Amino acid sequence: MAALREDGWTPGSWRTKPFAQAVQYPDEAELESVLGTIKTLPPLVTPSEIDRLRDQVAAVQRNEAFLLHAGDCAESFEACTESNLRSKLGLILSVSLILIWGARVPIVRVGRIAGQYAKPRSAPTEVVQIRGEPVEVPSFRGDNVNGLSPTDRTPAPARLLQAYFYSSATLNHLRALLASGFASLGENHPSGWSLGHVRSRELRAEFTAIASALSDALDFSRVIGLSPSSSSSSPSPSSLPPSSSSSSSSTKPSPAHPHSHSPLDEVDFYTSHEGLMLGYEEALTRASHSTPHAYYNTSAHLLWIGDRTRQLTGAHVEYFRGIRNPIGVKVGPSMGGSEIVELLDILNPDKEPGRITLITRYGAGKVDAHLPTHIRAVRESRHPVAWICDPMHGNTQTTPSGIKTRHFSTIIAELTASFRIHAENGSRLQGDGFSVTECLGGSMGLREDELSLRYQTFCDPRLNFEQSLDLAFLVADHLRKERRGGAESAVYSALRNGV
Repeated sequence: MAALREDGWTPGSWRTKPFAQAVQYPDEAELESVLGTIKTLPPLVTPSEIDRLRDQVAAVQRNEAFLLHAGDCAESFEACTESNLRSKLGLILSVSLILIWGARVPIVRVGRIAGQYAKPRSAPTEVVQIRGEPVEVPSFRGDNVNGLSPTDRTPAPARLLQAYFYSSATLNHLRALLASGFASLGENHPSGWSLGHVRSRELRAEFTAIASALSDALDFSRVIGLSPSSSSSSPSPSSLPPSSSSSSSSTKPSPAHPHSHSPLDEVDFYTSHEGLMLGYEEALTRASHSTPHAYYNTSAHLLWIGDRTRQLTGAHVEYFRGIRNPIGVKVGPSMGGSEIVELLDILNPDKEPGRITLITRYGAGKVDAHLPTHIRAVRESRHPVAWICDPMHGNTQTTPSGIKTRHFSTIIAELTASFRIHAENGSRLQGDGFSVTECLGGSMGLREDELSLRYQTFCDPRLNFEQSLDLAFLVADHLRKERRGGAESAVYSALRNGV
């Protein structure tokens, strides 16, 4: 049993608190047996990787880097395939490269991947059609709880063990891709990206200009020796987040190594998920071997608390306050400024840099009413935080045909409003979160009648590659204009107005 710390925290002290979004298992003994097995399994990530991410989030808080938090709203076990994982990683790397060009600062890449299997729900049951008849069944809670099929809704503890192994397989393949040079820019020119989806002339012109400039910059880098086969040294930590042997694509081989890599090959990539299933998270919480009374959640590098589980006296806040991982906190319109400060006081009482990322998700129609108040409250508290915008989850709507979606124009509206409001309040938007899901609009002009042809129950980045690049170019172009002190560009104006 873990020793009680001076602050009263242990990995299991959350069990004494009210537990929002709890899953009712029919056999608690089976659940504890499965969790006992998970406790004996190797960690999925390491404390050194987690500490590295904390350092990089601290750089984001100092405006020395930009945070990209991207991936699925919810993963499925069946999506753990080679082609899907290559597509997800390729998309995130493409977006980060575009952002680097615009911001001229390092990008901290955090994927919602390798563990994002649980889904919080607003009600414990839902009504579905079974053989044409409405039937009330337990809500689908994600692949690590129960099945999507209406006849497979009984929570099964064995799914938690499956989640561990699917997460492990996903991480293993991502690391193998990065180690094999998947992220290398040596032979991959941005000019090779297809712009056939872009229907606006202004967008096409600006996209083409950015891609051409990227290609020219890479050609110049190769001429001066920054090629994949070169032996040039890495940039200093002050100019680029350092990479680690386990989370990056290379370990800086010696010049004599036949497959030596350059700084253009080195990519740090971190994983995250919502820390919803506290039994599972506790089972993968491990004591530090070097720091007394320090505990790391080794299921992911970053975990976040959702809008439904951020109760100040609840189980999730109790668990999160004791782990060393960087923590994300979803901030919505129902949260007051004083409540944010109270939550920060609990989660980061010593005001340590790199600890907290606030993920705002208000909805386009509510961001102006709430974000300024939240910015002022956090500033007055003197808590160091990274502000990132998740423009996806506050803008969900249901089409007349009953499909849940989001319209690209409202996503852009919340994102651009967030940039503006931060600037007006002497703050800075330091990151962007997006989930690749079924959205209407964008430069590809996806219509509602096309959703049924492409819609997936779980998110699939290949479905909206174009919309993701739209968003990336918008943010990159804004950051470039902000950096140069210039006026609004054609691409930013066009996307902001819903093209």
